[in-house]
Amino acid sequence: MTDAPLAIVVKGWPRLSETFIAQELVALEEAGLRFDIWSLRHPTDTKTHPLHDRLNAKVRYLPEYLRDDPARVSAGREAAQSMPGYGEALDAFERDLARDDTPNRRRRFGQACVMAHELPADTRGIYAHFLHTPSSVARYAAILRGLPWSFSAHAKDIWTSPEWELREKLNPATYGAAFGATCTAFGAEHLRDLAADPSRIDLVYHGLDLSRFPDAPAREQRGTTDTFQMMSVGRMVEKKGFDNLIDALALLPKTLDWHWTHIGGGTLSDAMKARAQDHGINDRMTWRGACDQPEVIAEMRKADLFVLPSRIAKDGDRDGLPNVLMEAASQKLPILSTPVSAIPEFIDSGTSGILSDDAPAALAQAMQDFAADPELGPRLAEAGHKRLHAEFTMAPGIRQLHKRLGAMLARSV
Repeated sequence: MTDAPLAIVVKGWPRLSETFIAQELVALEEAGLRFDIWSLRHPTDTKTHPLHDRLNAKVRYLPEYLRDDPARVSAGREAAQSMPGYGEALDAFERDLARDDTPNRRRRFGQACVMAHELPADTRGIYAHFLHTPSSVARYAAILRGLPWSFSAHAKDIWTSPEWELREKLNPATYGAAFGATCTAFGAEHLRDLAADPSRIDLVYHGLDLSRFPDAPAREQRGTTDTFQMMSVGRMVEKKGFDNLIDALALLPKTLDWHWTHIGGGTLSDAMKARAQDHGINDRMTWRGACDQPEVIAEMRKADLFVLPSRIAKDGDRDGLPNVLMEAASQKLPILSTPVSAIPEFIDSGTSGILSDDAPAALAQAMQDFAADPELGPRLAEAGHKRLHAEFTMAPGIRQLHKRLGAMLARSV
């Protein structure tokens, strides 16, 4: 038996914006599961998370673009043609290609051929993080090698993938997954509606490994004349709603002394900074860029309010349950967010946080309410902290996932 009976496919490794994946993989490894990581991309982040250093699994990088390594791709394609599942894999690929004839689709099959060729002989199963591109590579490679495969779905991969593709990845008759896990009840219900066998879909909250976080600080109550410190963590992309937040900050009364700190990168960073400049409020903002976990926690411990105005993007993309909300709750930092996707599964508005409409005027009013009532934030934060510890820790989800993966591997012996 190989030292790594499971192959795990990810988009890229390591990625700061996907620490929930690193948290899961470290926990599975510590629970005794042996696996290798197969990454579709090389890392682009300049920083890593402490979790990445704790993982012992071997990381293998597939050719990000097939032209990058023609010899390796050619060897993979040639080897694939002699595999017992080649006919079925080619048929699945060609049916997919007929509905999605794109370079990305062709690249997925080429990467799958390389992966199937290079997988250790005793590999017994494949597990993919994200139901779109990584699961396509995992599915084609699994068919080629005659292996079961499974997936973990999160947000964009559920809501921006075409329905025909989701249905086929969920149906055993079309080489679908042995099981799938998803991190929100909202997403689980949607996938179960599409699945031939709804029992194959598990709700597995990421939860939070509280051992990685310091205890919540003893916070002194803020005075109404103290600077109202707000912060956000998230990539500058449409679904995070930072354009509306910046517009909301511009609506705050001039008599309110406030400051906002943003952590994260993203394609819209320059546009958002320009938006703030146009509003004349950039001098009240700090743009930290990408930060590691200790830096994020340090900012959370200084802040009075965490704001994340998530929304549904034009292409249907949306958040699932952002881990940063649970991280803020771990530090007893009050939360202002929006009732999008699974966020209400964690935040009960008025009890453990506030969920607002994402319109700038509504966000501005909610921020003013927090600033005007120094007792509001601590009361909500205390309830959020208790809810996190009672219902959103990591261990239950890891136990369920470990059980499912173990059963999948056992069936392929």
